[in-house]
Amino acid sequence: MMLKMELKNLLPILWFVLVSFDVVYAPECGTTGVFEPRGRFDINRRLLLSSLASNVSARGGYFNSSLGQAPDRVYALGMCIQGAEQEVCYNCIDLASSLLLSSCPNQVEGLAWTEKRIVCVVRYFNTSFFGLRKIEPHFPTSNPEDITSSLPEFNRVWEGLTSGMIANTTSPSSKSKYYAAEKAAVTASQTIYALMQCTPDLSLDDCRMCLKQSVSDFQSCCNGKKGGTMYRASCLFRWDLFPFAEAFSRFTLAPPAVTNTTTKKDRITISTAIFKGIVSSTVIIIILLLLGLGLFFYSRRKTYQGSSTTDITITRSLQYDFKAIEAATNKFSENNVIGRGGFGEVFKGVLNGTEVAIKRLSKASKQGAVEFKNEVVLVAKLHHRNLVRLLGFCLEGEEKILVYEFVPNKSLDYFLFDPVKQGELDWTKRYNIIQGITRGILYLHQDSRLTIIHRDLKASNILLDVNMNPKIADFGMARIFGIDQSGANTNRIAGTRLGGCGETIHH
Repeated sequence: MMLKMELKNLLPILWFVLVSFDVVYAPECGTTGVFEPRGRFDINRRLLLSSLASNVSARGGYFNSSLGQAPDRVYALGMCIQGAEQEVCYNCIDLASSLLLSSCPNQVEGLAWTEKRIVCVVRYFNTSFFGLRKIEPHFPTSNPEDITSSLPEFNRVWEGLTSGMIANTTSPSSKSKYYAAEKAAVTASQTIYALMQCTPDLSLDDCRMCLKQSVSDFQSCCNGKKGGTMYRASCLFRWDLFPFAEAFSRFTLAPPAVTNTTTKKDRITISTAIFKGIVSSTVIIIILLLLGLGLFFYSRRKTYQGSSTTDITITRSLQYDFKAIEAATNKFSENNVIGRGGFGEVFKGVLNGTEVAIKRLSKASKQGAVEFKNEVVLVAKLHHRNLVRLLGFCLEGEEKILVYEFVPNKSLDYFLFDPVKQGELDWTKRYNIIQGITRGILYLHQDSRLTIIHRDLKASNILLDVNMNPKIADFGMARIFGIDQSGANTNRIAGTRLGGCGETIHH
């Protein structure tokens, strides 16, 4: 009896853990056909899905596209919950894309809903499905705990909320077509939170039918439960008794209407109070701005000693204290050195329990500060699984340090030019490495927010993770292109080569 009571008390806690952390739903790989692994369809699928995260996150949370020629043409779309932060959306779509690539090895159709802080969906097929409603398959989940309040009253409020949301989501005059996040109070202490969204390629009628079917299916399977979700390829319906994901922590819901019953005397009193409040707020804001400007110029002069910092846009959350870097590398012990390059040494260290690679720029390098600023500004803005990830930096006195994710298998040249290690690179691994480098370069040249030319791509700058997946590193020589720029001239040699008096880059 006691055991049953304990399990009952744990149910809401387990549900909260389930919906609060990264959740991966088994993908639907389809049964409509298969393709030849490592064939043209497979290559197109990998290229399209690998670039999907950057395109979806950069285009407001939704993107669809196709790649290749029939019969190897691949169609794909990705969608995040409306209003999600760009980086959060990127991580969710990237997780879903990776899940499909690993779980659907040779199926021509795939669908994955995942949850990484927010909910997102990725779908691909060998024929165009854009604008077509897809009702099946559907994936219901529900809170295991039952509603304890009056169920008829609860159902009345719930049904009114969901029917109103469907109308708002599919109304031609709505400002937020295809999406709604609303709430309704059942009692003084109990509120229903709900979210609906369709893929925006559907017609409003198809969106309405998809959402109605989802609400109906949830009532059939899970009526009386304290929350749940219905996933479909074309739409999402989710509700709970607490503000879930980011839908209600970020999105502003319309406040209830207030009836105007104030008298003339009340309005004069209110106007006076508002005037005083505005004056007080303005004075406070001016004082805070002056203090902020003073602190900004003081810290800028003290920390950077007059050097230009216009290009360093990294937030303070990425900056590490020099003492922490020293402790992580055992005071830059020779035993921790894992590499040396033209701008300094790379050390293996442990920061906050995580293995990292710490790049310490040489103090004797005349171009060290320029390369440091360039690399920090560039790499911090890049998010792709085939680019090495910048975790932070340290700029203190003459010390210029970059903190990267640790990649255990060293660099590609370590394998290519070692007679023994060469044998570990079979053709499958070589093919995957080539694909990964291509995806990374495609992202830099085409899919990132800025067009970036690496200018020093070589085997020693291709790092290999534990699964021998490549990650492009060392952006100290990189060049940023403007949005409409197709060429650029540099005033010095870039990359690892000899001779010449300049370089022209064409995109």
